[in-house]
Amino acid sequence: MRGGLGRLLQKGRSVMVMNCPVLLSPSLPHSSALPLLRTAAATMSGSSVIVPGSAAQQKRALRSEIRKALKALPPGQRAQEDTAIQNIILDSSWFKSTRGLCAYISCESLHEVDTSRILAEVLSDMNDGEEKKRLYVPRVEDKNSHMQMLKISSIKDLIANSMNILEPSPIDADGSQREDVMLASHPVDVFLVPGVAFDRHGRRLGRGGGYYDVFLTKYQELAMERRWKQPLLVALAYSVQIMDDDVIPVTHHDVLVDALVSASGVIPISPAAMDRM
Repeated sequence: MRGGLGRLLQKGRSVMVMNCPVLLSPSLPHSSALPLLRTAAATMSGSSVIVPGSAAQQKRALRSEIRKALKALPPGQRAQEDTAIQNIILDSSWFKSTRGLCAYISCESLHEVDTSRILAEVLSDMNDGEEKKRLYVPRVEDKNSHMQMLKISSIKDLIANSMNILEPSPIDADGSQREDVMLASHPVDVFLVPGVAFDRHGRRLGRGGGYYDVFLTKYQELAMERRWKQPLLVALAYSVQIMDDDVIPVTHHDVLVDALVSASGVIPISPAAMDRM
């Protein structure tokens, strides 16, 4: 997060506005029938899923390449893409109608697409009379891919962890446990997810910890059990993070995203995204 706790809300109010809510055509045809749980195993033919051993090596190599490209991205271009992506999301009808949202807290040292303005606007009291969104953000529990999504209502609910990454404190200002999205009585409509690389078939390359794949799989299963509509999994990507088809290796546990948002616009991928975005 750029500038820490105190600057997050200020940045959300001062960022330059750009009008570019463009809807782009994905390479995946409208007729593709994808099941509710969008995993690599569920949506790709056997020949498209790489065996785990070779996938691990290929993922490490690709992560290294993309990290170099992200570090080399000029600051001015990065700022322009950050602004454009956040404007596209905030101006979209699908985001405005979202009531339950899970979103990552961007970290500048990890070269993630900035989400500070999105979070600031969601947490702002100025919602034009609309029902305020329920916002859940990640808290890493351990090194074994265990992560929670906890509800916050203020920037003050965030603290820096041992790696200087902002996350919610487990206890709120009243001394109560924060609401865990897995125990919430209402569904989440949208997940804004980070990553290292993505493609137009929904493949996502994470940082290697498996936190999002594990968590998203559990939440999708919960939504099925409760007969909720599956949330849209929306990835935010810089231009250098969008790969050609078949570049990103996948294994059976990898969860696919429903859509990408880049500075050029929205790329809906799954039938759900084509219908709802």
